[in-house]
Amino acid sequence: MKHAIMMDVDTGIDDALAIMFAVKHPDVDVRAISCVSGNVGLDSVVENTLKILDVVDAPDIPVAGGAIRPLVEEPRSAAYVHGEDGLGNVNLPASSRRALPVHAVEMMRQVLTDSPEPITLVALAPLTNVALLLRTYPECAQKISRILFMGGSASVGNATAVAEFNIWHDPEAAHIVINSGVPLTMYGLDVFNTVGVDADEVDQLAAADNHVAQVLGGLLSFRVPGPEGEPDRAFSLIGDAGAVCALVADELMHSETLPVQVQLAAGASRGQTIVDRRVHVGEDTIHGTAGQWPTVKVVLSADVPKVLDLFLGTLGIARVAV
Repeated sequence: MKHAIMMDVDTGIDDALAIMFAVKHPDVDVRAISCVSGNVGLDSVVENTLKILDVVDAPDIPVAGGAIRPLVEEPRSAAYVHGEDGLGNVNLPASSRRALPVHAVEMMRQVLTDSPEPITLVALAPLTNVALLLRTYPECAQKISRILFMGGSASVGNATAVAEFNIWHDPEAAHIVINSGVPLTMYGLDVFNTVGVDADEVDQLAAADNHVAQVLGGLLSFRVPGPEGEPDRAFSLIGDAGAVCALVADELMHSETLPVQVQLAAGASRGQTIVDRRVHVGEDTIHGTAGQWPTVKVVLSADVPKVLDLFLGTLGIARVAV
C-alpha cells in the first residue's frame, strides 16, 4: 500500500532518522516536508532537513520553514539532547538544496489542495505548524486522511515527569490538533523509549564503508550529558523513525483507541497527554463532570526486533551480529 504523506519536523537526530526511512521506503511517497522550531531553532531545522535529504539522495522534495516559536510560550531548545547543530555534531556538508520561499503553512495548504487524494500528515515535532494550518485553513482538514504524530505519553514524560517534549513545547497547539476532529494516531513516549539499537551495533554502523550507515551510526552514538556527577550516555533510539514504521507496518505495533486530552493549566502537569485507560465508568461520568474527550489510536508498544529489522533493512543495512 502506497502512503502519500507530508512530514512536519523539527529536525534533530531522530527526525533525521525518520526522514531517511520515509524517503527510502518503497511504500512511502513524501510530498513535502514542513519545518518548525523545536529541538533546535528554525534555521537549523531547515538546514538539517536539507542535509539529510542529501544523505539518502532524495528526489526534489519541497521543504519550507514555518513557525519560529510556540503559539503562546517562548521557544525552548532541546539541543542538549541533539547537539548544538541538532544532528549530533556529525558535521554533514552544506546542501545545495533550497527551501521554498514561502511559509510552511502555505506550502502545506497548497500540497493538500493540489492532491487528488487525502494525505497522511506525519507530525514529528511540536504541533505549531499543524495547529496554524487547521486554524488558518480549516477546509484543509478534509484533505488530511489522518495525523500520525510522535508526541505525548500514556505514562512517563521526558520534558517533565509527565509531559513529553513535543506536546510540552506547545500544549496549545497540541490541544487544537487533538480536538480538531481529524483522525489521529499517537506514537507516544511509551513505545519511543523502547526501540533502540545496541551500542555495539551502533559502533559497527559508524565504522561501516556505507555512507548512510556511517551517518546513522554517528547520529545514534551522540552522547547526552548526564545529571551532575553522572557520565554522559547515548540513548541510541530510532525515536521518530518508529512513528513512520508504525505507518507502514501497523501489524508490528500494539495500539488501543482511547480518550485523550491535553493539560493546558500551568503547573507540574502542563503539557501532559491524559490518556484514559479505565475499563469502567468513573465517578466523573456518574456525577456529570466528565467532558467529551476525542478518541485517538494510541500506540503503546512495538515488536522491537522486527521494527529494527524494518528500519535498518529499509536503509539498506543488514543487521550485524553483536
